[in-house]
Amino acid sequence: MKMNIFYVFILGTLLLACKKNDISTYESIDNIYLNYYDNNGVFDTAAVTYSFSTRPGLAKDTIWVPVVVSGKRLNRDRQFILTVVDTATTAAKDKHYEPLKPFYIMPADSGKVKVPVVIKNIDQDLTNKSVALTFRLIGNADFKQDLPVKLRTKKIVYSNRLERPSWWMYWQGQLGEYSRVTHQLFLISGGKDLVNPTMPNAYLEIPRTLYYLENVRLFVKDPFTWVSRNPQKGYVLTKRTGSEDYDFYNTASPEIKFYVKFFPQVNGYFFMNEAGKQIIM
Repeated sequence: MKMNIFYVFILGTLLLACKKNDISTYESIDNIYLNYYDNNGVFDTAAVTYSFSTRPGLAKDTIWVPVVVSGKRLNRDRQFILTVVDTATTAAKDKHYEPLKPFYIMPADSGKVKVPVVIKNIDQDLTNKSVALTFRLIGNADFKQDLPVKLRTKKIVYSNRLERPSWWMYWQGQLGEYSRVTHQLFLISGGKDLVNPTMPNAYLEIPRTLYYLENVRLFVKDPFTWVSRNPQKGYVLTKRTGSEDYDFYNTASPEIKFYVKFFPQVNGYFFMNEAGKQIIM
C-alpha cells in the first residue's frame, strides 16, 4: 500500500513538472529572422541585387521579404518590426523606396510571412549608379532579437543601369555603337536578347532577331507614330518649352526622360544618347 502511494506521488510530481514546463515554454517570447538561403541550403548573407533596366517604364516594384519565427506558433496575431538601417543605406526615403510601416503582422497560427518592400525607379541618376537599402528585424513585445544580426538583416542593391550584352557586337551594324539609351530604346520597342550567330543552330533564331531589329529601327526613326500605335505601353512625347525638341517618357515614371532633338538641316527628329550623339539605325 505504501508503495502504491509512493508511485502516485511520483507520477503527480512528474505531471506537475511537465505542466509547468509547457506553460513556461508557451509564455516565452520567440525570436524572428529573415529566411534567405542559397541553392545549397546555406544561409545567404549576400546582398540582393535588382535592376529596373530590363523593364523600362516600370516606376516601382515590390521585393517580398521572407520573415520566419524561431519558436512556437500562437493562436493570435503578433506584431514585428522591420526597420531601415540608416548607416548602411544610401537610398533616399520616398525617392528610392516607400517608407516601411511602423510594424507588420505575423498571422495567428503561422510561423512565416512575406513583407512587401517597395523600391522606386523615379530617379534619373539610377541609370548611372546603384543605391542600397538595408533593413533589419528588431525586438518588441512579441519577439526578441537574440539571434545574430546577420540573420535579421538584409541589403538590397538596385539601379536602372544597363550593361552591354555579349550579343551586341554581332549586331552593331544594325543597332549602331552601344549606348545605354540605345539599349533602353531597344527594350522599350519590345526587343529581347538577340542570337549569337556563332552558336550551333543559330539560324533558327535569325527570323526572331530580324523582327526585333526592324521594330526598334521603326521606333527610333519615327517615335511619334510608335507612340500613337502603342498607347497601352504608356509612353508620351511632350514638347519642350520654347523649342522644337521633345521629351519621350513613360507616364508612370515621368522623371526618366529621353531627349528627342529636332535637326532643321534634315527636317527630322533623332533620339540623343547619354554622350549627346544622335542615335541612327
